Amino acid sequence: MTPIHTLNKVVELAEKRRDEAVGKLAQQQREMQAAQDQMNQLQSYALEAQARWTTRCQQGVDAQFLFHHRQFMQKIDHAIAFQEGVLSSRQELIDSCQQQVIAAERDVAGLRKYAERQQHALQQRAQRQEQKATDEMALSIHLRQSLASFHGVRP
Repeated sequence: MTPIHTLNKVVELAEKRRDEAVGKLAQQQREMQAAQDQMNQLQSYALEAQARWTTRCQQGVDAQFLFHHRQFMQKIDHAIAFQEGVLSSRQELIDSCQQQVIAAERDVAGLRKYAERQQHALQQRAQRQEQKATDEMALSIHLRQSLASFHGVRP
């Protein structure tokens, strides 16, 4: 395998790593959206429960009902606090995945640039060799023609 082929393989591997990082980021973003949806449901449910409580209070409530309502609201508040922790953790994972994607993109870009430079250098060497061969052939023809005309022979 030539060095250029090896380098192209390294670029492919870096691209695969980058694609995996992008996929992982997308998965984390989907999970974040699901966690946010759960938070929205909890908050909506808490607002509905508070609205029901307000309506019920206008009719009058006994101590036992008040006690149960407070317990219920504490559970909802606890669930919301827990979900805030989940959202925070998800955001940290997303931030980490984004950094991995950025690093992988930087690696791919650097490797591609290096591969392009190597390919360009290889092409320049090939062009120089071709030019050298052409120059040598032209010189050879010129020398033969000069020798032939010096000896009075027509080419």
